[in-house]
Amino acid sequence: FDLTKSGVLESMKGIKPEPVTGESVIIGRRHYPAKQVGQVITRQDRRDFSAGEVLRAMARLGFTCRTLPEATPARTESPLQRASAMLGTPLTV
Repeated sequence: FDLTKSGVLESMKGIKPEPVTGESVIIGRRHYPAKQVGQVITRQDRRDFSAGEVLRAMARLGFTCRTLPEATPARTESPLQRASAMLGTPLTV
């Protein structure tokens, strides 16, 4: 595909963004899911390309791309730590 920044802007003009749940591309002031951008600009089915391919192409054209933040592991507290947190700190007299 021969993509240009102006071509992408023209293709996405008037397209309503779907809710973003993963990787996204900022075009103008709107955040679009990467797969939606790929489908609109290539006129191909979303199963024919990956979000990563769209992000790389859009980044090369100068668009801001967002990836999924890495999940941070949930902090596990012991029952003693949880009870201490619920009781709070002792008062000084």
